[in-house]
Amino acid sequence: MAICILSPEVVSKIAAGEVIERPASVVKELIENSIDAGASEIKVEVRQGGRRLIRVIDDGGGIPAQEVELAFERHSTSKLKDAEDLYHIASLGFRGEALPSIAAVSKVTFVTRTEEQEIGVLLRLEGGKVIKRQKKGAPRGTVVSVEELFFNTPARLKFLRKDSTEARHISHLVTRYALAYPSIRFSLLSEGHTLFRSTGSSSLYDVLIEVYGLETAGQMLEIAPLSVPVPSQRDPKGQGSRGMGEEAEGLKISGHVGAPSLHRASGRYLTILINGRWVRDQLLGYAIKEAYHTLLPKGRHPIAVVRVDLPPQEVDINVHPAKAEVRFRRSGELFAAVQKAVRHTLKGAPIPVVAPPRWAPEPRPPITRRPSPGQMALEVQRTEGMAPSKKIPPLRVLGQLGRTYIIAEGPEGMYLIDQHAAHERVLYERLLSERGKMAVSSQRLLEPLTLDLGSEEAAILEEKLETLRSWGFDLEPFGAQTYLLRAVPAILKGGDLSQAVREMIDEASRQAGRWEEEFVISLACHGAVQAGQTMSEGEMRDLVRQLEETSSPRTCAHGRPTMIHLSAEQLQREFGRS
Repeated sequence: MAICILSPEVVSKIAAGEVIERPASVVKELIENSIDAGASEIKVEVRQGGRRLIRVIDDGGGIPAQEVELAFERHSTSKLKDAEDLYHIASLGFRGEALPSIAAVSKVTFVTRTEEQEIGVLLRLEGGKVIKRQKKGAPRGTVVSVEELFFNTPARLKFLRKDSTEARHISHLVTRYALAYPSIRFSLLSEGHTLFRSTGSSSLYDVLIEVYGLETAGQMLEIAPLSVPVPSQRDPKGQGSRGMGEEAEGLKISGHVGAPSLHRASGRYLTILINGRWVRDQLLGYAIKEAYHTLLPKGRHPIAVVRVDLPPQEVDINVHPAKAEVRFRRSGELFAAVQKAVRHTLKGAPIPVVAPPRWAPEPRPPITRRPSPGQMALEVQRTEGMAPSKKIPPLRVLGQLGRTYIIAEGPEGMYLIDQHAAHERVLYERLLSERGKMAVSSQRLLEPLTLDLGSEEAAILEEKLETLRSWGFDLEPFGAQTYLLRAVPAILKGGDLSQAVREMIDEASRQAGRWEEEFVISLACHGAVQAGQTMSEGEMRDLVRQLEETSSPRTCAHGRPTMIHLSAEQLQREFGRS
């Protein structure tokens, strides 16, 4: 075929395919336009998962009547004027492709009015072409109705999922923007039923309750606002620096993260917001997950809403047509700051509380006056504002249960401590401390232990030999696939040392990218007292005291809880003493 210039119709459909992937993409672009227009309330209505209808209503500034047609021209935008503005983008939209892309693959009815104009305007488009324009009475703001999405691109229509699946994507998106902008009232209707509504109270905690429910929101910890000054930078054109010698607006990290006891099987509960923009960023996602390292069980993911605000020149959002990806000027510093902020917050996580058994009889409540809504709201606020203690309270050991759990009493009730998990946390932090001082305690064996390994095990051991020696192992080759074990870390006492070494190599080798850290966790696990092992009262007291001195006493190195708490109030309630 000869080279030719594509027709405007084909070009518009290609561009639409880059921006509009599914009904949720339409909702995203329209919501962002509403936010940029200064809306305080945004209503979203969908039918048949957005296939039949998507309607977004806002009370923003609207578009002047003389500019309505221009808004549907490709690359028309009010967000920037020249290339220099690309380095200082403060709005969600800026490419000028959303409205024309939506109009190219659907039937659009657009109604808008500004505060200055007495009457609004209605514009009707099909396949990107204007077929009707008229004056129309309307409140200030904009109403965009998108019907029969992909009616002229049947191939794209076939790729859509079931209506319920598409509606779920839309719901997920609306709730993300509600989390990003708690001061805006969002509502979502599907098939005439309200699926979501936020209050617009400016409180992120209120939105968390609406999105995740009161029980889950109550287990989320507020990130202490962290502000890091960002030095001013030279502009991209090399025209000198702006504010030379001064500091630009700093990096700010805020949000809520779930306590380690709150986790899910999927990573979709991790919400990252960059300057109010919901993005999927692997770098920051990894930073947040790293902050939970050793605090979550394997295969589980945290619930978190982390907002990062930084100067526009520090982030490049002009990466992807859908603006779902970003790049950072100083990614390493940002990674460290986010990880630090989240990890610091998690150190204050409360101890898990035992829920009342479902079969337990309800104690008869005393005859009291029901608290007023105002009193209940005040109680919630007081509870929300209480900062949890970062250390566990002083505990008095009472005994051992099932040769597995230590029973202890504290100032706030009873505690059950998993002896293995608690000892694993103690040993893990002890090993890290000793390694930091280059003084890992080692114990020589009376007689060398011969390890006959398979070829893969021997290859792994050969590769990691120096690392193993730095952790207290004394190993030397004794043939092709045989090693002599002469010394082990002091925490490994008794048991089948040969089997323990094999298991640690096998477990840790599955995590190739972080082999050493997984190995240390496995080492602490094998050295810890096991479930079913009888402990003397003195041993239990020593273990509890050592646990109190650790930096993260509430979870073992694998992320399991070390203890659960049965409060005095709950005990009174269960025995009918309330």
